[in-house]
Amino acid sequence: MTLEFRWAATAEQLPELAAELVRLNVDVIFANSSTEVEAARAATKIIPIVFANHADPVAVGHVSSLARPGGNITGLSVLLTEIVAKQVEIMKQALPQLKRLAVLAVVTAPSTRPGLNAVESAGHRLEIHTQPVLVRTADDLATAFETMARERVNAFLTLQTPLIRSQRATIGKLALKHRLGGIFGAKELVEAGGLLGYFADNTDLTRRAAVYIDKILKGAKPSDLPVEQASNYQLVINLKTAKALGLTIPPSLLARADRVIE
Repeated sequence: MTLEFRWAATAEQLPELAAELVRLNVDVIFANSSTEVEAARAATKIIPIVFANHADPVAVGHVSSLARPGGNITGLSVLLTEIVAKQVEIMKQALPQLKRLAVLAVVTAPSTRPGLNAVESAGHRLEIHTQPVLVRTADDLATAFETMARERVNAFLTLQTPLIRSQRATIGKLALKHRLGGIFGAKELVEAGGLLGYFADNTDLTRRAAVYIDKILKGAKPSDLPVEQASNYQLVINLKTAKALGLTIPPSLLARADRVIE
């Protein structure tokens, strides 16, 4: 088996890289999240595409349904809309006085609109005002946090995308600089200084995606392989960051954590 890797520094580079893989006539394209899937989908309706950490493949139109994907795309989903609703609840438990929550999102990600809608709905139920703060590139992050500070939000939530994950060190530093607690969708961001994390086990999902690729290489059609959902979720709390921000995490929330960073 020959693996053809292509790496993009920005979402704008993805379409050409996807087109290049199509020109190489590869047997299957692994596109990890909705951002990469969108570029691959636009490049081919024939070559199978497998994802591992898709936010919501039905909502963004990449598959017809979870049970019957149709077309040439399938894989595993983290169901972002359900995760972010839970993240809002967790942040409210961590900060009972939470009234204003910023939502850091990448404008180019196909999952951004469904994710924002889910956060807004969850916030409405808990009487929390949610404010989208959109970025396009890493250069926009500093301005985004300045906006959060100016709007006097109590905390922030990130809609997980490849850009957010790759900029975890920068986001961690900016959060501490502006004294804002955040909740994230990947453990790496909590390890980099984030306050809270609630997420699916992305490593497990990626390993399971390899099974899909194996089946397709042996003749299975993507349209016949139902999209599977994440089954393992983790709550991580960074007490070191909580102390730096002067926050006290309720014991009831600490007791539920799968991992506590001290």
